[in-house]
Amino acid sequence: MTIFDLYRSLLATAKTDYQDIVVDATIPTLPTGDPLKLRVLIADGSLLDIYLSTSGRYSYHWERRLIGLGTIYRHDNAPHIRWQHVATFPKHFHNGTESNVI
Repeated sequence: MTIFDLYRSLLATAKTDYQDIVVDATIPTLPTGDPLKLRVLIADGSLLDIYLSTSGRYSYHWERRLIGLGTIYRHDNAPHIRWQHVATFPKHFHNGTESNVI
């Protein structure tokens, strides 16, 4: 199975198994045609990005930035050095603002 096949499989799962909450799901690609990520738009206005690598590594990013007067709610597992003090590092949650991380 290629990485593109894996993205397509996740895309199909999002659109069929979670159709009650998924508004749309796409696989944006790089100029080379390679998949960049899976982007899932959720009914509450939030979005989920899933990044996969051929080595089996992954990361995800859930965000509700556009809901409610500029308030940011975002959860991801990217190892941002800035948040290495957080007990759940690399997982962290932006609670209300970009700098309020728990």
